[in-house]
Amino acid sequence: MPNFWNVERRLERPDAARLPKELRFLTTDDYPPFNFLNSEGVLSGFNVDLARAICAELGVTCVLQAASFDTLADSVEQGRAEAAIAGLAATPQSRTALDFSERYLGTPARFVGKRQETLTAATPENVAAKKVAVVARTAHEAYLRSFFNEAAIRPFPDLKAAQEALKAGQVDLLFGDGITLALWLNGADSANCCRFIGGPFTESRFFGDGFSVAVKEGNDTLRHAMDFALQRIWEKGVYTDLYLRWFPIGFY
Repeated sequence: MPNFWNVERRLERPDAARLPKELRFLTTDDYPPFNFLNSEGVLSGFNVDLARAICAELGVTCVLQAASFDTLADSVEQGRAEAAIAGLAATPQSRTALDFSERYLGTPARFVGKRQETLTAATPENVAAKKVAVVARTAHEAYLRSFFNEAAIRPFPDLKAAQEALKAGQVDLLFGDGITLALWLNGADSANCCRFIGGPFTESRFFGDGFSVAVKEGNDTLRHAMDFALQRIWEKGVYTDLYLRWFPIGFY
């Protein structure tokens, strides 16, 4: 279970008088299981439920709206919404217009192997004798070549090809994005072939800084409120409930 909060640090509850009575969150509707339209056309997903939990913790009304990803930053900057919760990356460019809460989810890399694979720890020494599939020209390939260069690295043009190679026994392991691989392992396409091997790899210079809530640049009151709410959601066990609900196979 991921934990991004220092429970020994006590954040001050934000002054309700300085918060909007209504929090407008923007997200997208095309990124399951994080944010998507369910069979009834209602916004659903981990990010959606997390936004509602934030509003509940802060005691404000929650309004969730779907928009195209490329409009999110501008909409928050222009004040058409107070926040965006859709996996916006905290990059030097985005930080010119947006501020970000502390991270609430990471994007680790993981190894996957067949169910009968005997490896329990994915160390450079253990993987050295293995054939490892990876999507070509990605951060995951770069990471393998930097830290697992004694393995027989087998680049594939896309993830589907790498997954099929693993299922067919053409490679011993697959290395890639932990979230995507967890969803694959939990879905029908994997045919229950495989499992995670070892633990997560979280180096941010390869795999990014993870997910944060974006607010307008300079809105320190709301940013601090987001941080407070997220930590309280973790402390109360709400975050754990949401994580287990939306990710039956955890990616950490």
